Amino acid sequence: MNGPLKSTSLRTRLLLFISATLVAVCAAMTLATVVAQRAALLGALDERVTNAAERSLGGVSVGPRDHTDLAFPREQGQAVGTLAARLDGDGNITSAEVIGASGDPETLSAEQRAALGGIAPDGSTHTRSVPGLGTYRITALSDDGLYVLTGLPMDDVQDMIGGLVLVEAVVAAAGLTVAACVCAFVIRRQLRPLGRVAATAVEVSRSPLDRGEVTGLTRVPDRDTDPGSEAGQVGAALNRMIDHVEASLAQRQRSEERMRRFLADASHELRTPLASIAGYAELMNRGTDRIEPTLAWRRVSAESARMTGLVEDLLLLARLDEGRPLESAEVDLAALVAEAVWDARAAGEDHNWQLALLLDAPALVTGDEARLHQALANLLANARVHTPVGTTVTASVETTADHCVIRVRDDGPGIPPALLPSVFERFTRADSSRARANPHESGSGLGLAIAAAIVSAHGGRLDVTSEPGHTEFTIELPPTGTIELPHIDTVSAPSVPSTPTVPSLSV
Repeated sequence: MNGPLKSTSLRTRLLLFISATLVAVCAAMTLATVVAQRAALLGALDERVTNAAERSLGGVSVGPRDHTDLAFPREQGQAVGTLAARLDGDGNITSAEVIGASGDPETLSAEQRAALGGIAPDGSTHTRSVPGLGTYRITALSDDGLYVLTGLPMDDVQDMIGGLVLVEAVVAAAGLTVAACVCAFVIRRQLRPLGRVAATAVEVSRSPLDRGEVTGLTRVPDRDTDPGSEAGQVGAALNRMIDHVEASLAQRQRSEERMRRFLADASHELRTPLASIAGYAELMNRGTDRIEPTLAWRRVSAESARMTGLVEDLLLLARLDEGRPLESAEVDLAALVAEAVWDARAAGEDHNWQLALLLDAPALVTGDEARLHQALANLLANARVHTPVGTTVTASVETTADHCVIRVRDDGPGIPPALLPSVFERFTRADSSRARANPHESGSGLGLAIAAAIVSAHGGRLDVTSEPGHTEFTIELPPTGTIELPHIDTVSAPSVPSTPTVPSLSV
């Protein structure tokens, strides 16, 4: 739509379009009525003209065969304005008269006769304008060498048609005025819900969505969300969009809060070893009498190794977040779990470590062996660090129709219920404080997050259930052939000799 109407309101455009349609319909009806009425009136007039011509022909046929004799106008009861003429064999008018206002015949002038020329005596009707007399409907007949021409005035027909046009124009104008008023009222009433929807959209657009928590945005009232009407459909769609905007903004805010928390936790985790390194370096700068150099370098190396491990963990998480693929090779989960349990036993001899291989078929998956070993080692380390001495930790491997499953369970005190929903988030710890008495034992809070990210990168799933006396982590991985992981460089890990697969083993 172009032009001035493009900038007008929908209400105005609807009213204009409906009014234009009604005007076109009324004009068409008026035109059809006038045409039909004119045809009917002309038909009746033509019939009267033909009857008059037949009477005129009958009148002259009984009289003398004189081409100048006009017997018809002199008959009684002729209407004023009736025109009669005689023609010769060549079609020339020999005499012509018209009934005047006094009722007596009056001879036509040469100019008036000329207006009647050229009419063939074949019974067809013609419309001619006769000077001084007006418009006539004329026909000519012949019989036995006699030719007559008869005409009747059309003034009555034209007056009736003019009156009909005037009446229909007045009625159409009145009807259009009433219809326009009714349409304006109905359109205004029907578009009120759309106006309320627009007002709601304007109010939402003015809300500060770029800062703070976005809640309580204005909604379209329920009365304007009826799916049975177009305005209700728009209102319902706007409400769904507002719900989506609120949910998206809330999710974004939660993500930003987690990111800020992540950056703060990462900064604090890195600050601790950096502060230790700076402290030992300052002691060494003050002289060897303050601290033994060997001890200082040992502590600096330990803190540097701790900081390096934290940075590598963060780097691994960043790679996994980017969706960068891992090494792709066939991995025997039974051997992998056995190696991880042996390593965990070496690190925590005060726990009871058990291995259960419940296999009906080889537990083979396609993936990065080093990263899967790291994920499993993190789960075992989590069980070792957060359970008391003497806790039994069991790692099992089993196969199902669709998955290879690794379970790590312990009979420790369990994970606090408030911590369970966020246990796989980064820097999640039971001790939420950043300053911990033994940071080397409690860890940075990245182990479970790394394990979950590694499992997810392999197309698997990591779940946890926990209650006092029973905590179980479950890794589900698709078997060999269901996924492919293209090769990229990854952080290297030491190789471990394979361990034979056995049904059950305690270590």
